Amino acid sequence: KEYVAAGISTDHECTTIDEAREKLALGMKILIREGSAAKNFEALWPLLREAPGRVMLCSDDKHPNDLLVGHIDALVRRAIAHGIDPLEAWQAASLNAVEHYRMQVGLLRPGDPADLVEVDDLHSVRVLRTWIDGRLVAERGRALVPSVVPPEINQFVARAKTASDFAIAAQGQRLRVIEALDGQLVTRTAIEPALIQNGAVLSDPARDVLKIALVDRYHDAPPAVAMINGFGLRRGAIASSVSHDSHNVVAVGVSDDDLARAVNLVIAARGGVAVAAGNTTAVLPLPVAGLMSPRDAYHVAAEYERLDALAKELGSPLAAPFMTLSFMALLVIPSLKLGPQGLFDVEKFEPVSLFV
Repeated sequence: KEYVAAGISTDHECTTIDEAREKLALGMKILIREGSAAKNFEALWPLLREAPGRVMLCSDDKHPNDLLVGHIDALVRRAIAHGIDPLEAWQAASLNAVEHYRMQVGLLRPGDPADLVEVDDLHSVRVLRTWIDGRLVAERGRALVPSVVPPEINQFVARAKTASDFAIAAQGQRLRVIEALDGQLVTRTAIEPALIQNGAVLSDPARDVLKIALVDRYHDAPPAVAMINGFGLRRGAIASSVSHDSHNVVAVGVSDDDLARAVNLVIAARGGVAVAAGNTTAVLPLPVAGLMSPRDAYHVAAEYERLDALAKELGSPLAAPFMTLSFMALLVIPSLKLGPQGLFDVEKFEPVSLFV
């Protein structure tokens, strides 16, 4: 209630329909999110029938290969398949957002600019042509606007790391472990016994308790290293500089050597997504702010699919391991995350120790 009273009018983080209904009752509007990692449409779609004027469709953190399959159009199709009236599904995809955010977008009224899509029919939602401000900008899946190559503006000063930078000296027998959940941004906290060898804590792939590391990209500092489960890697490591909200380098791995390899691939590219397992290495460079590629979406999608497949070959059962990884350093989403200074309990909003 206090959150709504402060003036927050929309929410895209609902994971259960009861939570969404409570927020609707308090006056909020709900955005039904369906991204690559966080998938909430199936839990929330009945809201489209219950409150058609106060619900929107959105995509949050969606990888390029998923974008090529579909975006808001895919959610409209799914809503219609669930029995939602096509016009109410389209309303949630367009009109509700335009009106709520007071966007300067034409609404098919006399005198409005022509901002619209032409579809083959209201049910299949196959877009034939798109106009913006009266200009035809796309036709039958082909963009008609010129491509613009952005300058590679970046701030990436981290230096290469060594395996020893990821070592954890044993200071106890029990560990506070981040518990990653497939399809969710939230995590839980688990307490697990430490696997200790020669005074150092090791990853324990047999129990899916692996090292997670965060390397500050803006300062050359020692990594923050903790433990996580849910990623399921049996060998190797994955790393990425797409790491909300500060976009430092975050990595999960079985061995310190592979953690260093994966992190260093990202550092050398001044941003990117990487996989390392011994002599097998791969990286998708993201040199624009460490987050984006100057290449087209089709190239990026193909490269991302290759890395995603490699991560799953290493054992990860997650539907989107890199997207899930990107939220492990987001210090505002419960309950346990990793920041540059170490583990952070979001619910208590204070740092906590690795050892219990």
